Amino acid sequence: MSLLNDVAGFWMEGAIRTLEAFSQGYGSPQTDPPPTTPYETVYEGGMLRLRHYQPLKRHHKTPLLIVYALIKRPFILDLQPGKSVVENLVQQGFEVYLTDWLPPARKDSWRGFDAYVNGDIADAVRVLQIHKGIEQVNLMGYCLGGLLTLLYSSLHPDNIKNLITLTVPFDMGVRDLPFYNLVDFVSDDAAELVTRIYGNCPAWMVNGGFNLMAPVHHALDKYVGRYRNGLREGYAEMFELFELWMRSDIPLAGQVYREMHQLIFKRNALKKGDLKIADEVIDLSRITCPLLNIVAEQDDVVHPRSSFGLLEHVGSEDKSNLSFPTGHIGAVVSAGAIGKLWPQVGQWLAERDQ
Repeated sequence: MSLLNDVAGFWMEGAIRTLEAFSQGYGSPQTDPPPTTPYETVYEGGMLRLRHYQPLKRHHKTPLLIVYALIKRPFILDLQPGKSVVENLVQQGFEVYLTDWLPPARKDSWRGFDAYVNGDIADAVRVLQIHKGIEQVNLMGYCLGGLLTLLYSSLHPDNIKNLITLTVPFDMGVRDLPFYNLVDFVSDDAAELVTRIYGNCPAWMVNGGFNLMAPVHHALDKYVGRYRNGLREGYAEMFELFELWMRSDIPLAGQVYREMHQLIFKRNALKKGDLKIADEVIDLSRITCPLLNIVAEQDDVVHPRSSFGLLEHVGSEDKSNLSFPTGHIGAVVSAGAIGKLWPQVGQWLAERDQ
C-alpha cells in the first residue's frame, strides 16, 4: 500500500500544480531557477532576449549561438551543475550565446517564420558579428530551434561557419510517434479556429501536445519513478526542476503556429523542398558549411528517422550524423550525455574552429 499511497500522493501533487498553472495562466511570467552558469543579457528586441555566457578561459575564437525552441523556457540547457549543456561548453572554452524567447501577446500573432528567422535570429547573428568583430558564427539549434537554424542557414549561408542540429524534426513523413499521428487528425480549419479564438496557440495547448507525445509517462510512469528514486541524492531536486520546466510553456505566435502545422507537419514542405519564406524557397543545398546532426536514439518526441534523413538534402561536404543512446530531453540533461556526448560535440566544433 505504501507504493500506491506515495505514487497517488505524487500524482495528486502534480495535478494540483497543473491546475495552479491553469489558474495563473500558462505563459504568465514565472521565476526560472537560479542559473548554473552566470550570464548577462546583451540584447533584447522583437521576441528575443539574448544571453551571453563567457568562459573563464577562452580557447576557441568563434562564438556559438544556440537557438532554443520557441515553446518553453531555455533553462533546461543549464539545469544543474554537471547536468548543463551550457556549463559543459563553457568549461570546454566556448563562448556561448543563447536565445531566450519572449511569450507573444495577441498583437504579435502576425509573427511567422519570416519574423523569427529573418528578424530575431538575424538580429542575434548581427549582435555576435558586431560584438566580436567577426563575419561568421557557429550555430546550433535544439528541436524546433534546429528547424529555425536550418531555415536561417539556407537563407544566409555566408554567415555560418559551422552548424549543429540537435534532435531536429526534419522528415514529417515519419508517423511512428503519438504526436506525429495526432497531427493527421488536426485539420487546417481546426488550426485556423485556434488562432481566430486566441490569436496565438495558447501555452496550455502547447503543453497538452507535449504531454501527448508520451502520455503514459506523464500520467503515471514519472510518479512511479519519483517513488522508486526518492531516496537517491539529488533526485527529488532534479524531479522538481524538470517539472518546473515541463510547466514553462509559452504560446506560439499565431502565424508561426499555422506555418508549422500546415507547411512543416502536414505537407512536409521542408523535406520536399517547396517551403517558402518571404517568397524565397528554402533550398537546403545552399547549406555548405560543416554540419553535425545529433540524433537521440530513444527520442519519443522527434523520431530518430525524422532526423536521420537531413544530411542527404544539404550541400555540405563535411557532414555527419552523431547518434547517442538517450532520449529527447536526456540529450541535454542526462549524466551520460553531458559526460560523453557533449565532449564529442565540443571536439567536433574545436577541430573546425580554425
